[in-house]
Amino acid sequence: MAERKVLAVDFGASSGRVMLGEYDGQRIRVKELHRFANDPVVVNGTMYWDVLRLFHEIKQGILKSKEYGTAESIGVDTWGVDFGLLDGQGYLLDNPVHYRDGRTQGMVEKSFAKIPQEDFYQLTGIQFMEINTVFQLMALKEQRPELLARAESMLMMPDLFNYFLSGVKASERSIVSTTQMGDPQQCGWVEEVVAKLELPRRILGEVVPTGTVIGKLQTAIQEELSVGELAVVAVAGHDTQCAMAAVPAQTEDFIFLSSGTWSLLGTELAEPVVTKQSAKLNLTNETGMAGKTSFLKNIIGLWLIQESRRQWLKEGKEYSFAQLEDIAEAAEPFQCLIDPDAPVFAPAGNMPERIRAYCRETGQKVPQSEGEIVRCINESLALKYRYVMEEIKACTGKEYEAIHVVGGGVKSELLCRFTAHACGTRVVAGPAEATVYGNMVIQLMAGGAIADLKQARQVVAASETPLVYEPGDRDAWEQAYAGYVKDILPERNNN
Repeated sequence: MAERKVLAVDFGASSGRVMLGEYDGQRIRVKELHRFANDPVVVNGTMYWDVLRLFHEIKQGILKSKEYGTAESIGVDTWGVDFGLLDGQGYLLDNPVHYRDGRTQGMVEKSFAKIPQEDFYQLTGIQFMEINTVFQLMALKEQRPELLARAESMLMMPDLFNYFLSGVKASERSIVSTTQMGDPQQCGWVEEVVAKLELPRRILGEVVPTGTVIGKLQTAIQEELSVGELAVVAVAGHDTQCAMAAVPAQTEDFIFLSSGTWSLLGTELAEPVVTKQSAKLNLTNETGMAGKTSFLKNIIGLWLIQESRRQWLKEGKEYSFAQLEDIAEAAEPFQCLIDPDAPVFAPAGNMPERIRAYCRETGQKVPQSEGEIVRCINESLALKYRYVMEEIKACTGKEYEAIHVVGGGVKSELLCRFTAHACGTRVVAGPAEATVYGNMVIQLMAGGAIADLKQARQVVAASETPLVYEPGDRDAWEQAYAGYVKDILPERNNN
């Protein structure tokens, strides 16, 4: 077959890339065209995304693609939950606010006064987190009602970039599922949630299936960049679901760990699991490609390492991530542990000092060196993965032979190895660029070059060779896990 070319725009919480995919019928070659920072901007106490600058960077990536020939389509994936508001003429009303902004504090509890927690979960099947879109909208309704009153459309971040590219407003199904207003069974919005929380229904537009070709690159942009009619594909807008599409699993039942700033650990199912048990465990059901459900939990991930390294750089200690792993390897094991999801670790700031304070308050040895801090983080993440994996198994009644780790965390040999040890399960690590591969295979499916999700995963498997980590040191890790559940997660242990 003739080689097919597609452009994948992939935004993470700290950077973005425009990538070229060249598909020869068996494998995809991935080439980075343009990388750029994605730094939030704080103005008058509010943390924003610099959305217009980010769109400019997308256009720079399209420009750079021209030297490699004509691409047929473009797709955008981003983080979840954040959005932009448009007025009746399609103008952006305000820069999208960052999910780490503090405006949503207390909104979860306020929502339960209108929709009992159990009912809310049954309607949406989504893990309760203050950052979720529905609570951001509640905050707007309370704090900036005039802005919400002017809005005629809400577009999630990938849908907003698709609109900038194509001029077409559409809400892609996977990113809608992160809002806590999406129906886990149907391709639509949960009307009861919108009505009971008294949110404006008019701003919620048509929901389209993942992989829909929503339009073409706007004529004005074609002329500006001197490019042709790129098809704009609504890929899985949530980067986790793009990564899911690229998990190179050849069995139906597997655990996946999308490892980056956030860790998302779960499994893929044909139908959502919305039960009293999953509600109690606060597990989430996100919708992915081909109508599959990702049954998972969000866990704070490499943010802990990234923010610690940022602090050390401020102090003049210029460690690479590889150097941090080396000094962590040399530190004594299991000296102290943390719950990565403790609220104290969510904001930006001096992470090492907060870890020390946490350990001091929980009666543990207080880590002093950088190596001790990094070892504490990696061991704690691995043990938290084990805990969540046990929750998943309890809800599905299934056993899993392997954990497929994808995303940037693949590059952390230490964390992959610790995860295998903690979970007592083989870890298959790769591809690191799973989100990009997923974005690309969904575009190729939309263009008819790949038949279905099964073939897409075969293509990814043929394009990358994963690393495999076998579990070991079982007694030490089992003892550490028992203590972790008992002493670090006591409130969960008592549920």
